[in-house]
Amino acid sequence: MRISVDTGVCIGAGQCALVAPEVFTQDEDGFSMVLPGREEGPVGPLVREAVRACPVQAITVNE
Repeated sequence: MRISVDTGVCIGAGQCALVAPEVFTQDEDGFSMVLPGREEGPVGPLVREAVRACPVQAITVNE
């Protein structure tokens, strides 16, 4: 599975980093990003919750 954040859509709400800090963080401008090395692999329930929590649906999980 591949996890990505559309930086053109992200508004920096940070819900993903709060819900799944082992996968998401925020860059120096406050926008969300997937932690290096976590872009691919199994997607657990916290990542799925982060996808649902994003107010602008900027997170994509491709299975």
